[in-house]
Amino acid sequence: MNVSEKLAILADAAKYDASCASSGTTLRNSRDSGGIGSTTAAGICHSYTPDGRCVSLLKILLTNYCVYDCLYCVNRVSSAVPRARFTIEEVVNLTLDFYRRNYIEGLFLSSGIIRNADYTMEQVVAVARTLRQVHGFKGYIHLKTIPEANQALIDEAGKWADRISINIELPTAADLQLLAPEKNQTRIEGAMSAIRERIDQSKAERRESAKAPLFAPGGQSTQMIVGATPTTDATILDRASQLYDRQGLRRVYYSAFSPIPDASSKLPLIAPPLVREHRLYQADWLLRFYEFKVDEITTGTAPNLDLEIDPKLSWALRNRQWFPVNLNSAPRHLLLRVPGLGVKTVDRLVQARRWQKIRLHDLTRIRVSLKKVMPFIETLDHTPSGHGLEDDNLRARFAAPAEQMDLFATQPASGPTLEF
Repeated sequence: MNVSEKLAILADAAKYDASCASSGTTLRNSRDSGGIGSTTAAGICHSYTPDGRCVSLLKILLTNYCVYDCLYCVNRVSSAVPRARFTIEEVVNLTLDFYRRNYIEGLFLSSGIIRNADYTMEQVVAVARTLRQVHGFKGYIHLKTIPEANQALIDEAGKWADRISINIELPTAADLQLLAPEKNQTRIEGAMSAIRERIDQSKAERRESAKAPLFAPGGQSTQMIVGATPTTDATILDRASQLYDRQGLRRVYYSAFSPIPDASSKLPLIAPPLVREHRLYQADWLLRFYEFKVDEITTGTAPNLDLEIDPKLSWALRNRQWFPVNLNSAPRHLLLRVPGLGVKTVDRLVQARRWQKIRLHDLTRIRVSLKKVMPFIETLDHTPSGHGLEDDNLRARFAAPAEQMDLFATQPASGPTLEF
């Protein structure tokens, strides 16, 4: 099998892993230190699809052979998919060749488990070490690590990679036991904790000396599969919140379950609506940047996110007693609760109102959607009335019919963005 045929198989096999964002790395530039590539200037450029995936990396598996039999995984040992395996040299040459042709800005490398966890991790680490040491590659590298691997190998991965990640896969231990009994949630979190300690240690050492070695300067991330089990959005978000608090993760990624060939009867027959994945990303944003808690985003009677409206608007409609919010006097944390106002917009308003009173035309100048915010705000020249918060049909004014997003639409899909 030639390299092109391997690439077709192993790039396709890697598409199910969403956790390949390239933000948060250190500033390395070949113009200053020799070598090739860069994480600034002509290096990594952040290009994201509407559902949050980064598309600027060569994203491949070292191999799609795997000794595990995770029921949700197309590469499980019992699957009949075509198999392929790159050599270390082939991955290195592909990365350099694609970079020189300006196809990519970096590498995202994961792998199925071959022989055992340590052997596989050694191969993955060898790719990054060769790129860095032998070829002076300064571009972005994200390595997917294996929780069962020896900690020394994971430590070396962090030495060469900008970001490392371990997939939690499923939100609960019961889900893992059902669909991936060879994996252990406690062991996965233990590996995450060891990575966090090493990252914290590296930061402390760097504060003492700028010459101290870096360790995964882009931090660590993880991924959870959505819709493979009946687990609710509330449970998924609660798990994500715990991971952010305990492990200091940069990102939790959500990947909608995709039906696979010869699937187990334990798996659903159809994929969840892709809009559910999108709502989870929006809710995740609220947890990280808008000071929301999980029990505010979801409720005991509605543990799943509303697919018709974004979670911030949904919260506002359930808590109308908080509104209208006066843009000229309300504290920042209340402004963040207003549907239609993003973090950057709120910061601009807080800065601007020090010098002048906020009016509606000030909002149009910074491209705020008046249709969305007007029922929830007061300005110097506006107070909600008539079709305001008391309107029973207020939700209907914002809700659009829930529909499956089309990944192959000829026109860009319209819908809510992460700027609430």
